[in-house]
Amino acid sequence: MLSPLSLLLVLSAALLHAGWNALLRGGTDRLQSMLIMSITLGFTGFLMMSVAGVPWSAAGYVVASGAIHLCYNALLVRMYRSGDLGETYPVARGTSPALIALGGSVLAGEWMGPLAILGIGLVCAGIFMLAAARAEAGHARLHLTDLPYALATGVSIAAYSVVDGLGVRASGNWVAYTGGIFVFFLAMPLWVLVRRGRAAFAMPLPEMAKAAAGGLISLAAYGVIIWAMQGNAMGAVSALRETSVVFAALLGAAFLGERLTGLRLAACCIIALGAVCVGWKP
Repeated sequence: MLSPLSLLLVLSAALLHAGWNALLRGGTDRLQSMLIMSITLGFTGFLMMSVAGVPWSAAGYVVASGAIHLCYNALLVRMYRSGDLGETYPVARGTSPALIALGGSVLAGEWMGPLAILGIGLVCAGIFMLAAARAEAGHARLHLTDLPYALATGVSIAAYSVVDGLGVRASGNWVAYTGGIFVFFLAMPLWVLVRRGRAAFAMPLPEMAKAAAGGLISLAAYGVIIWAMQGNAMGAVSALRETSVVFAALLGAAFLGERLTGLRLAACCIIALGAVCVGWKP
């Protein structure tokens, strides 16, 4: 089970993760926002490796994770093009904890006890309840055109999480490994620069600053997760990270005009109970 420090930091990372997703969803142009976030992450990754070194021993994992993260970012932009934060985010995050727990068990021998398995199940169930609660709030259910992108985003989350759980242990240096991953984020803005030119990056300074802040928040959020996966079960860390959907529901209500109904509050309580089960030390 997770130590109290790991538990606190992972829950803090969940809040940060919901925060940068809210910034992305609330941006005027989500592709431009993701470009600025990616540039911020990429250059910060170089800075981290200049301090901590290059993770040569885990180079294969870094490359694999970087490639999956590029797919994840592209899916995220497409998902938010027409889907609301409180509608698509729970589906994307709800598909990943069980897949990550399965991957950790098969690939790293991280077989968890009944209470932890129950906790992961409760987190997944609560997350999908949040998505279903959209109908009660007076919104249409998740559009069929958005569902494949939300599910594909969830699969990509599970894929890079398992790769990173294995990779950070192979590297032995979470700072260097995290920096190596985020350097790959420069590939997306470079590709857009070649295809669309500098005009694709033209955005108001306040929006640019907000996107850059989102990039730094994203780095802090996932850096904590990579640190936690060095010595804790990937499935447990993932389930606790996905409590970010609770924070996303609160942020969506506070800043994006999304209603917080009784069913959504009940779902949040189920997710919190699941998190307690995952982090419980008898």
